[in-house]
Amino acid sequence: MPTKTKKIKTEEFKVNGEDLLKKVKELIHEGNVRKISIESKKGKQILSFSLTFGIAGAVILPPLAIIGALAALLTECTIRIEREQ
Repeated sequence: MPTKTKKIKTEEFKVNGEDLLKKVKELIHEGNVRKISIESKKGKQILSFSLTFGIAGAVILPPLAIIGALAALLTECTIRIEREQ
């Protein structure tokens, strides 16, 4: 049986700290996001985590708590995501 190759598309979103958690939750609910990375205004990666099919809410909670804390510290950041197409 032939193996189906999945294409990965990378997207970036620039957000300010107060919108960070809201945007990450929105991306998680879209369902086709495989990986989320958060970078500082200077381009330094602060946090990165992968999402898989059937991920449980308890597994998502720790990264969301960290993102909430980061939002209070960051004025502007970049969210980089990888999606399967």
